[in-house]
Amino acid sequence: MNLTVQGKIAYAYTGGKRFDAALPTAVFIHGAQHDHSVWALQSRYFAHHGWNVLALDLPGHCRSEGPAKTTIEALADWLAQVLDAAGAERALVIGHSMGSLVALDFAGRYPERALGAALVASAVPMAVSDALLDAALNREPEAIDLVNRWSHSSIAAKPSCPGPGFWLHGVNQRLMERVAARGEPRLFHTDFAACNSYAAGLERAAQVRCPVRLVLGAKDMMTPARATRALVDTLKGAGAAVDVVTLDAGHALMSEQPDATLDALYAFAGKAAAAQEA
Repeated sequence: MNLTVQGKIAYAYTGGKRFDAALPTAVFIHGAQHDHSVWALQSRYFAHHGWNVLALDLPGHCRSEGPAKTTIEALADWLAQVLDAAGAERALVIGHSMGSLVALDFAGRYPERALGAALVASAVPMAVSDALLDAALNREPEAIDLVNRWSHSSIAAKPSCPGPGFWLHGVNQRLMERVAARGEPRLFHTDFAACNSYAAGLERAAQVRCPVRLVLGAKDMMTPARATRALVDTLKGAGAAVDVVTLDAGHALMSEQPDATLDALYAFAGKAAAAQEA
């Protein structure tokens, strides 16, 4: 589905279903150098089990027109306008990595619009090393290779996708290369710089009023589980209902543990919707 946001095309995959104002809405937000397709299994399941789905391409990423946003706050504001364009008053926001920061910022600054927030492979702050920032700016193929290797917990994580010839590393690398080819120059650096410069995470967490679930990878080298301790403490201190689900995976939870990630998200969605109705 193409929406018009800030005068530009914003693409949202709907899981093959038409938007129905009578249903609750779930928004899926990808991470750096990715697009909506990383949520293929999870978003389609939601769409066929009682939810409107908006699995977004962020500005400048594949089907959504640029320019890319340079801050997490700008992406959260863009997300609010996406909901306006779609006709959704509230939404469950689900974000991976960089997308988790967008979901957190949205839930903190638009509390009346957040049904719940699921933060997948998150960290606050989400610091990016100078070496990786430099590679993303000046040697993008090297940055893609580094992130691809660091995102997976093994050569062939199980259960992952067991089809013959399916290679998680190769699929992810080609996706990042495709986003680079279709996006604006130095997009990977733009995304990483937005993550690295985002300093308001704990402030936003203190403003969150909706239920929150963190879905983390026990073997995540990009955003290790320990990097969420201050976030969880702040959310609890603010009175938010928060829990943590840890899966046997690296940073690429949606591909390494697709079913377990879906189970964690869909169960949380049901709780968030029930809390809203109560």
